[in-house]
Amino acid sequence: MTSPALALIGFGAIARDVAGLLIDQAITDDLHVLRRGDQATQDSLPAPLHALADPAALLALRPALVIEAAGHEAVRQVVPLCLAQGLPVLISSVGALHDRLVFDHLIDLARRHATKLILPSGAIGALDYVRAARLAGQVVITYESRKSPSAWLEELLARGLSADSLTEPLVLFEGPAREAAKRYPANLNVAATLAIAGCGFDDTRVRVIVDPALSGNSHTISVTSDHGRMDICLANAPSPANPKSSWIVGKSVVAAVQNYLSPCMML
Repeated sequence: MTSPALALIGFGAIARDVAGLLIDQAITDDLHVLRRGDQATQDSLPAPLHALADPAALLALRPALVIEAAGHEAVRQVVPLCLAQGLPVLISSVGALHDRLVFDHLIDLARRHATKLILPSGAIGALDYVRAARLAGQVVITYESRKSPSAWLEELLARGLSADSLTEPLVLFEGPAREAAKRYPANLNVAATLAIAGCGFDDTRVRVIVDPALSGNSHTISVTSDHGRMDICLANAPSPANPKSSWIVGKSVVAAVQNYLSPCMML
């Protein structure tokens, strides 16, 4: 059976993890990579990956699936080009969809060109329950993110604090998911994913806490509806290459790719 051609946008920490798994798990042996501008001058890609010179080369390839792992700018600039050519796109930078105009534009393109915009679960689970609860009525969804100070070095510095000086939990943000994803694009993709699965960006409440007692990333989700209640807490190891992200994210992306390509899809 011919291996499907896949295209990966970006080659940062998550993208490298995804690329390695796609090859190691024999999901494809035909993987092409479009690197961001700041990565383009780096050394050549390791075998068996193939470099794409520019977005035009990606579109000409017509891969079975495009996987975005390059950040919000790629969602705004490259993903629309792919959808307009009828190419399905899986995006990891879900936080970019906090922008109504961007989200609406991508959905319109996917609809008009008979393709799909695919969102992986990322660092969290139970999104099947969240989607069901959304239909139940009177749904209330809250999300609390706790990460170690190493994930918030720049944000702490802006407050005149250092990671070493923090001795107790600090509430960095409380408010709607839309504002959380806008303020912290590298840290709050989870809030955006939960909002899209559930009751929307403006009605999903988010609390962001910097916790010096943690070495990993903690995600606590509460969903209440007139059909019942769910409370879950996930404790994820941070990515060794990027403490802002959970290590499981790359695996979630690959699991979503497997699900998309499989003749038996689990939802």
